Amino acid sequence: MQKTKSAIKGGNAGRNRGHNRRVVLDYVRRNEPTGRAEIARSCGLSIQAVSNITDALAADGFLQMVGKATGKRGKPVVQYRFNPDQSFAVGLEMRPDALVCAVLNLKGALIVADRIAISNATPARAIPLACELVEKTIEKAGRARSQLLGVGVVMPGPFGESALSGIGEANLPGWQDIDIKQSFEAALSCTVVVENDATAAAISERVAGVATKIDNLCFIYFGTGLGLGVIAGGHAQSGAFGNFGEIGHVITQVDGTACSCGNHGCLETYASRMAAKTYLKARGHSAIDTEALSRLMVAQDPDLQAWISRAAKHLSLAIGMLENIFDPEAVVLGGAMPDSIIEALIAQLSLPKGSVANRKERSIARVIKGASGRNTAAIGGASIIIHQATTPALSLFN
Repeated sequence: MQKTKSAIKGGNAGRNRGHNRRVVLDYVRRNEPTGRAEIARSCGLSIQAVSNITDALAADGFLQMVGKATGKRGKPVVQYRFNPDQSFAVGLEMRPDALVCAVLNLKGALIVADRIAISNATPARAIPLACELVEKTIEKAGRARSQLLGVGVVMPGPFGESALSGIGEANLPGWQDIDIKQSFEAALSCTVVVENDATAAAISERVAGVATKIDNLCFIYFGTGLGLGVIAGGHAQSGAFGNFGEIGHVITQVDGTACSCGNHGCLETYASRMAAKTYLKARGHSAIDTEALSRLMVAQDPDLQAWISRAAKHLSLAIGMLENIFDPEAVVLGGAMPDSIIEALIAQLSLPKGSVANRKERSIARVIKGASGRNTAAIGGASIIIHQATTPALSLFN
């Protein structure tokens, strides 16, 4: 198999040591097995620098020597492989009604996932429960706490104070006035990264889902409400205050359904788990959770089918807007909604003809279903930790 040259080069100055380490680790991960001379050529580093880095990475357990290949003149060449089990990362998704935890190895493979239902998502109640779940899931994965790289905490926005803060079923109550990162780092005694759930979900699909070969995508995330994650040029977008992608409050119906945010006709009042629950309850259904939605879908319940038809119309309008604003290669749908319902929504979309995405030469559908399922945001949280530990930052070293 042809090996890939590193697009991001190292630097031989001492101040670049951490960056060079990630450059080498990333190259070996993508081109294993490989030798020092090949790494040096591809990464723009001296043989001596590579020798020092590979020795350190091997001593730390991130690289493994796997024997020797024969060089062009018959001289044995040491070969290295990436060791995905040296460390692990945890993703923790905070929802208004549940906590989801996922443990991934360094290649992004899911080791184990767990979840618990909650009825009180305030910080005082949710943080202790979340920490208990993290420790329980690490133990279930059979991993030593000393190997933990960090925890990626993901939750619905908005972050900070805004007109959308603390309103509606889709938001977490009481989180606007606390330092989320600091609170979790103190409680978990490890590195913590905090991210919007939809952005984390998009990263999950980009790292190990349906979008591994897509550099520009929009991910519509079904949590309790609706969120949007955007990957542009391979990089996640965050906005000025970390609130990029509040698509649930984009208006798709003038003078439409009243929303808790004060607007009328917001997308998530028509096309979200919360909207499905409200619609079905008004028609006599009770205890509408994800499992109940799956059962109703299997039974081809007429009320659920009617909601899907209505939701698909509003999603079609929103997707058309996303296509013309962001020019993505594809729009991905996924999250906490059952796969069968996401598939039905996609099947009933009536996408606008007047879209930059409506091209004859497309090699991928305009809208596709995500592959990571209900755990996608938690997997994305762990993926962010792994990405930061093993991938060099292009923007810092052009």
